[in-house]
Amino acid sequence: MIPDRTSSRGLERFIAGRTLLSGDSLAWSDLFVQVYSRHQNQEPFLVPVVAEPLVVWVMSGEAIVEERDLGGEWQTAHVKVGDFFLTRTDRPYEMRWRALGSDPFQVMHLYISMPLFERVAVDILGSASPPRLRDVSGGQDPRLAHFLALIHEELNVQDGGSRLYVEGLAQSLAVHLIRTYASNDDEGDRQTALPGFKLRRALAHLEEHLAEPFNLAELAEKAGMSAFHFSRLFKKATGMSPSRHFIRQRMVRAQQLLQETDLSIIRVGIAVGYSSPSHFARVFRRETGVLPSRYRRT
Repeated sequence: MIPDRTSSRGLERFIAGRTLLSGDSLAWSDLFVQVYSRHQNQEPFLVPVVAEPLVVWVMSGEAIVEERDLGGEWQTAHVKVGDFFLTRTDRPYEMRWRALGSDPFQVMHLYISMPLFERVAVDILGSASPPRLRDVSGGQDPRLAHFLALIHEELNVQDGGSRLYVEGLAQSLAVHLIRTYASNDDEGDRQTALPGFKLRRALAHLEEHLAEPFNLAELAEKAGMSAFHFSRLFKKATGMSPSRHFIRQRMVRAQQLLQETDLSIIRVGIAVGYSSPSHFARVFRRETGVLPSRYRRT
């Protein structure tokens, strides 16, 4: 049974192939990167929604890749080494491909963490609402390819890579994606959104108090506004209410703790404000598509 949503680490369970390299050390907290060898021919399959922006870079081989919305028409891209796909979709879609020639069809998948993506959005756009990125299928971008090549080199470093170096590459990559591929559909709304410095102050306060009950009045006070006015402008800036953003950030922190620590799932839940394990599990599954125990295993 394929879910409508999954995590970046969980997506690979639904795509056939073999993992060749993976960035799993602490150096890779802002990026999730893996290199795969794919089947030469892949029948249609459903791709669940993943929250993080995904870049797929063709590293070996050549293929005819087809994608479509559910029930829609197939869109075809003829890809070769150096071509890339950029995806950040809010609904599942279908894929299939057929490799050409005898070279193995190998690709690198790269996901940018949502906390980093949101920090860069605040810095560049004055809005923590991650911008909608344009979908790209079989595109070419020399600057993007340069970043990806450096990231691939660091994947091969024996000690797991330098955290500072990877963080710098991740930030540069996020800046490039937002500057180059962000959709401008909401440009008019940003003009009247929450000022950037007030938004940053509110987001920092939320980050520091994820284990505590949500308090809109306190948050609005930090921004120097009434609760009503703050809530309305916050939603315009981020695309969601303050309480909804708070829950989402709790789940981002929970994912990080599940990946990077040995804390029990009960302790992770408590760390993000859920004293009831069952309540934590329900919210986590609603937000990520999987239970905390399964997320940790994958």
